[in-house]
Amino acid sequence: MAQHIVTPKTYLQVFAALMVLTATTVGVAFIDWGALNTVIALVIAVTKAILVVLIFMHVRYSSQLTRIVIGGGVCWLLLLIALTLSDYLTRGWQAVMGW
Repeated sequence: MAQHIVTPKTYLQVFAALMVLTATTVGVAFIDWGALNTVIALVIAVTKAILVVLIFMHVRYSSQLTRIVIGGGVCWLLLLIALTLSDYLTRGWQAVMGW
Protein backbone atom coordinates (compact mmCIF):
# COMPACT_ATOMS: atom_id res chain seq x y z
CA MET A 1 0.00 0.00 0.00
CA ALA A 2 1.44 3.33 -1.07
CA GLN A 3 1.52 6.03 1.57
CA HIS A 4 1.50 9.73 0.94
CA ILE A 5 4.45 11.60 2.42
CA VAL A 6 3.56 14.92 4.00
CA THR A 7 6.42 17.38 3.79
CA PRO A 8 7.73 19.22 6.86
CA LYS A 9 6.77 22.46 5.11
CA THR A 10 3.11 21.40 5.19
CA TYR A 11 3.35 20.53 8.88
CA LEU A 12 4.91 23.92 9.63
CA GLN A 13 2.22 25.73 7.65
CA VAL A 14 -0.54 23.92 9.51
CA PHE A 15 1.23 24.57 12.82
CA ALA A 16 1.46 28.27 11.96
CA ALA A 17 -2.23 28.33 11.03
CA LEU A 18 -3.13 26.64 14.32
CA MET A 19 -1.07 29.19 16.25
CA VAL A 20 -2.73 32.08 14.40
CA LEU A 21 -6.16 30.61 15.09
CA THR A 22 -5.26 30.15 18.76
CA ALA A 23 -4.12 33.76 19.00
CA THR A 24 -7.34 34.80 17.26
CA THR A 25 -9.35 32.86 19.82
CA VAL A 26 -7.56 34.64 22.65
CA GLY A 27 -8.00 38.01 20.93
CA VAL A 28 -11.71 37.45 20.33
CA ALA A 29 -12.18 36.49 23.98
CA PHE A 30 -11.23 40.02 25.04
CA ILE A 31 -13.78 41.68 22.72
CA ASP A 32 -17.45 41.76 23.65
CA TRP A 33 -19.35 40.47 20.63
CA GLY A 34 -22.49 39.78 22.60
CA ALA A 35 -24.19 36.56 21.59
CA LEU A 36 -21.64 36.01 18.81
CA ASN A 37 -18.80 35.23 21.23
CA THR A 38 -19.75 31.56 21.40
CA VAL A 39 -20.38 31.29 17.67
CA ILE A 40 -17.01 32.84 16.78
CA ALA A 41 -15.16 30.64 19.27
CA LEU A 42 -16.87 27.50 17.94
CA VAL A 43 -16.11 28.39 14.31
CA ILE A 44 -12.44 28.84 15.17
CA ALA A 45 -12.40 25.59 17.18
CA VAL A 46 -14.03 23.61 14.37
CA THR A 47 -11.57 25.05 11.88
CA LYS A 48 -8.65 23.96 14.06
CA ALA A 49 -10.16 20.50 14.52
CA ILE A 50 -10.60 20.09 10.76
CA LEU A 51 -6.97 21.06 10.16
CA VAL A 52 -5.77 18.55 12.74
CA VAL A 53 -7.93 15.74 11.39
CA LEU A 54 -7.08 16.35 7.74
CA ILE A 55 -3.34 16.90 8.04
CA PHE A 56 -2.01 15.40 11.28
CA MET A 57 -4.31 12.37 11.16
CA HIS A 58 -3.69 11.98 7.41
CA VAL A 59 -7.38 11.77 6.55
CA ARG A 60 -6.82 14.03 3.55
CA TYR A 61 -4.73 11.34 1.89
CA SER A 62 -6.68 8.32 3.16
CA SER A 63 -9.08 6.03 1.37
CA GLN A 64 -12.74 6.77 0.77
CA LEU A 65 -13.72 4.29 3.48
CA THR A 66 -11.80 6.28 6.09
CA ARG A 67 -13.59 9.46 5.01
CA ILE A 68 -16.95 7.69 5.27
CA VAL A 69 -16.13 6.50 8.79
CA ILE A 70 -15.08 10.03 9.81
CA GLY A 71 -18.28 11.42 8.29
CA GLY A 72 -20.35 8.85 10.15
CA GLY A 73 -18.66 9.81 13.40
CA VAL A 74 -19.38 13.49 12.80
CA CYS A 75 -23.03 12.72 11.97
CA TRP A 76 -23.33 10.66 15.16
CA LEU A 77 -21.83 13.50 17.21
CA LEU A 78 -24.27 15.99 15.68
CA LEU A 79 -27.17 13.65 16.43
CA LEU A 80 -26.10 13.32 20.07
CA ILE A 81 -25.73 17.10 20.39
CA ALA A 82 -29.15 17.64 18.83
CA LEU A 83 -30.80 15.15 21.18
CA THR A 84 -29.07 16.69 24.19
CA LEU A 85 -30.13 20.19 23.15
CA SER A 86 -33.71 19.05 22.57
CA ASP A 87 -33.80 17.78 26.14
CA TYR A 88 -32.10 20.85 27.57
CA LEU A 89 -34.26 23.35 25.70
CA THR A 90 -37.51 21.72 26.84
CA ARG A 91 -36.67 22.17 30.52
CA GLY A 92 -37.61 25.86 30.58
CA TRP A 93 -40.90 25.15 32.35
CA GLN A 94 -39.05 24.31 35.59
CA ALA A 95 -37.76 27.86 35.97
CA VAL A 96 -41.28 29.25 35.60
CA MET A 97 -42.65 27.07 38.40
CA GLY A 98 -39.74 27.92 40.71
CA TRP A 99 -38.24 24.44 41.04
